[in-house]
Amino acid sequence: MSELAPPIRTKRPEFRNINALTDLPSYRLPPAGWVSILHRISGFIMFLLMPFIIWMFDTSVSSEISFAKFKAVFNIGAGFVPGFLFKLVALALIWAYLHHFIAGLRHLWMDTSHDAVTKEFGASSAKFTLVLSLGLTVVLAAKLFGLY
Repeated sequence: MSELAPPIRTKRPEFRNINALTDLPSYRLPPAGWVSILHRISGFIMFLLMPFIIWMFDTSVSSEISFAKFKAVFNIGAGFVPGFLFKLVALALIWAYLHHFIAGLRHLWMDTSHDAVTKEFGASSAKFTLVLSLGLTVVLAAKLFGLY
C-alpha cells in the first residue's frame, strides 16, 4: 500500500496594518488614481477659495474704479501681501478649475459609455487629462504673469 504524500503547505498571505509614513511613499499610483485624487483636491481648493473668487468677481465688475483697484492688487499688492502672491493664488484657482472641469468631463464620458471603457482607455484618458490641464495652466500662467 502506498501512502499519499502530505500536502505541501504554502505560507498564507500576511495582512498587516499600513504604516502611512513608510508604506504610502513607496506605493505607485496609476495615472487614473492621480486624476481621481487631484479631482478631489481641485474641488476642495475651489471650495476653500470661494470667498476670494467672489471678491475677484465683485471687485472686477462693480465699477471702473473698483476694476482699477482690482488690477492694482494683482500688480502692486495689498497691504503687506505682494501682487505676485495674488497671482499665485489665481493660478492655483486656474489649475483647479481646469483640472476639475477636464476630469469631470472624463468621468462623465466614462459613465455614459461604460461599455467602451477599458483599463487602457482609463490610463490614456487620465494621462490626457493631466497633460491638458497642466498645459492649459502653463499657457494661462504665461498670460497672467505678462509673458505675452
